[in-house]
Amino acid sequence: MTTCRLAALVLFALPLTLPAQVKPGELDQAIRQMDAASARFKSAEADFRRDFYELVVKETTTQQGSIYFKKNNNKLEMGAKVLPPAAKFVSYKDGKVALFDPGTKELKILASGKNKAQVESFLTLGFGGSGSELAKAWTITDLGVEPLSDGSATVPTTKLDLVSKDPDVRNMFSHIVIWVDTNRDISLKQQFFTPSGDYQTATYTNIRYNQSVNTKPYEYKK
Repeated sequence: MTTCRLAALVLFALPLTLPAQVKPGELDQAIRQMDAASARFKSAEADFRRDFYELVVKETTTQQGSIYFKKNNNKLEMGAKVLPPAAKFVSYKDGKVALFDPGTKELKILASGKNKAQVESFLTLGFGGSGSELAKAWTITDLGVEPLSDGSATVPTTKLDLVSKDPDVRNMFSHIVIWVDTNRDISLKQQFFTPSGDYQTATYTNIRYNQSVNTKPYEYKK
């Protein structure tokens, strides 16, 4: 399984947008802010909504659930719980992705292996990943500052358009747009779109930043 397909099993989102007026140096500033915030990042937990649009059938399906990210000694852990009717559990720990369908009781374990760094670069898009690492893997365009609600307050976010430097990833996602609260290194919104015209949009609210995460609700039971 290719790196991009492994990461795509865990990630989602996308858009077509017109760039705003951005002053020279603002992208460098955003990357430095993300670097600083990444060093402070310990965990984030949020509720999410994902809308999947399929161009061929012109239909949108929606998933809702919750997700968390934790960093401990530079080791990444994440878990996501999708609510019914499309219930599923997704986790990443010790370099392995686990996908569990409670309806069929099917469990898939996928090892990231030598592609661990690339997989984690997908998982941490705006969730604890450093700006410098982001710039190594993606060609970044700063689309300006846009205020978004995190569920409790409206905060300024930096809107970044990402094009992967890996052609295999570009075959799956033409580009990705993330709206990042650079003070906390947290994405409030992500959009991913594919060469076929399908797209996915994820929004994150009720964010719990650098708080203790109860991982029990994210554990699957066979």
